[in-house]
Amino acid sequence: MASGQLSRAEALACSGCRHACHVMLYADTKAQLFGRIPIKHIILMQMRFDGLLGFPGGLVNPSKETLESGLTRELSEELGLALPISVEDHVDSCFAPASSSSSSHLITHFYVKKMDEEQIREVERAAASTATDHGLEVLGMIRVPLYTTKGGGGLASFLSHSFIGSARSQLVDAMLRFNLVTPGELHKALTHSLKTHAHTKQDLEAALALMEERRKRF
Repeated sequence: MASGQLSRAEALACSGCRHACHVMLYADTKAQLFGRIPIKHIILMQMRFDGLLGFPGGLVNPSKETLESGLTRELSEELGLALPISVEDHVDSCFAPASSSSSSHLITHFYVKKMDEEQIREVERAAASTATDHGLEVLGMIRVPLYTTKGGGGLASFLSHSFIGSARSQLVDAMLRFNLVTPGELHKALTHSLKTHAHTKQDLEAALALMEERRKRF
């Protein structure tokens, strides 16, 4: 079973597969950073327990619940709100390679739900105050900066972080699909992000060398 996209119906017809559903919540905004840089849109992601960035959601069991009801259940635990997710919010389903620790294949289902700005703020408040998984499986909700500062900060720096699974590609695809950034803006951000990755690797190698040197002294 090769990695790749498939229809929702094909995904649900797969036997012996595990299913994971995640959603990107976003809203339009007129807010400006420093009163001069348009933020345009708010996209929510989360810092996971393992230090990786991802979208809220988790494993669901289609034999016991629909994909959407399972995702709503996961959101209730991670965000503290039972946000209704519908079939219309579904964007794609995709095979993920089987992990070495499991013989079953994983199918990921990605959703995108547009909200208004106050609803997004309500999600942020609930995620930090009433969500049962806050501080455990989820270390905090974060916003994706869609702008680019003069020094190259913003989206480019954000994309250089570490993401879980296909979360980075899901974010990139959704930003283009829903016209949240232009192709030119995204190309510029990704190009700068590659440079940041190279610098980060050099910094990590230097830190590792320093650690090895100090370890030999003790």
